[in-house]
Amino acid sequence: MARIVQIHPESPQQRLLVQAAEFIRQGALVALPTDSCYALGCHLGDKEALDRIRLIRQVDDRHHLTLMVRDLSEIATYARVDNAQYRLLKAATPGSYTFILEGSKELPRRVMHPKRKTIGLRIPDHPVALALLEELGEPLLTTTLQLPGDEFPLTEGWEIQDRLDEQLELILDGGPCGTEPTTVIDLTGSAPELIRAGRGSLALFGLD
Repeated sequence: MARIVQIHPESPQQRLLVQAAEFIRQGALVALPTDSCYALGCHLGDKEALDRIRLIRQVDDRHHLTLMVRDLSEIATYARVDNAQYRLLKAATPGSYTFILEGSKELPRRVMHPKRKTIGLRIPDHPVALALLEELGEPLLTTTLQLPGDEFPLTEGWEIQDRLDEQLELILDGGPCGTEPTTVIDLTGSAPELIRAGRGSLALFGLD
């Protein structure tokens, strides 16, 4: 049964962040607000939690999951980034973007695309998500909280609890944060390629 916690969307309570980080370290699946929509998150090294996320979303290992990180230095730790890619990342982060990049040796193979060895990475622009990452001290493995057959992601804490009460351990309810997911851009080719148009503007990448 999911524990639902009311967390302030702009000034998240430190004691709640400490509790949430400990839950995640112990294998919990958490729903958290971001600058695009709610996300499902778990500990990067937890295979069982990863399997549960894929089961909830009904996606296989070819579906890109997203590593949510605190800053550009963490992106460079978990992905191979050249100078041109770094300039684009610096211009667009933090923000409502997910970037497909080639994973580094720091990543478990099971979280990457099995053939391409790629993963999504993002730096959210939301106080709760950033504060949780800071408290955790490491990235979160995440995916958009959009259930199979739904047209839009879930955006209310009570709705998330109603739909996923038996499958999550924790819901950080920061109020509604929208139903538009991140813009997904593949940076592994010679030029940025739009994978999904979402909340993030395309102008930075000449794709509008």
